[in-house]
Amino acid sequence: MSPAHPYDASIPVLTEVLQETPVEPPAAAHPPHHAHFPAAAAHQAEDTQALDDAQWAALERRLSEKVLQQLQSRVDFVLEQRIRDSMEEALNQAIKGLTSEIRHGLHEALGAIVSRAVSQELLHLQAQKK
Repeated sequence: MSPAHPYDASIPVLTEVLQETPVEPPAAAHPPHHAHFPAAAAHQAEDTQALDDAQWAALERRLSEKVLQQLQSRVDFVLEQRIRDSMEEALNQAIKGLTSEIRHGLHEALGAIVSRAVSQELLHLQAQKK
């Protein structure tokens, strides 16, 4: 399993996400016909600030959703790959262990079969001599 690279080109950086997500400019603040009144001007400034805050909140939400979607697909891929690598390593270890056990068992079985065959042949030869 290889260590994670510090930079992965498949993961977008924030500037790329910002380029893909157009920022809507705030609505043009046209002063109303009564803007020369201080109270009306203050109210207009509050409305413009609230509109800007709402747009920033919407932009933040869209960016968060987009980044989370892109990261989730990447995380899913990386997780699947790491699970696959881990399972491959575990299966290779299990196969090596089983192969060793089977080889050892076959050596013992063949040794026992050859010993029995030799013993029987010797008994057969001794019986023929008598």
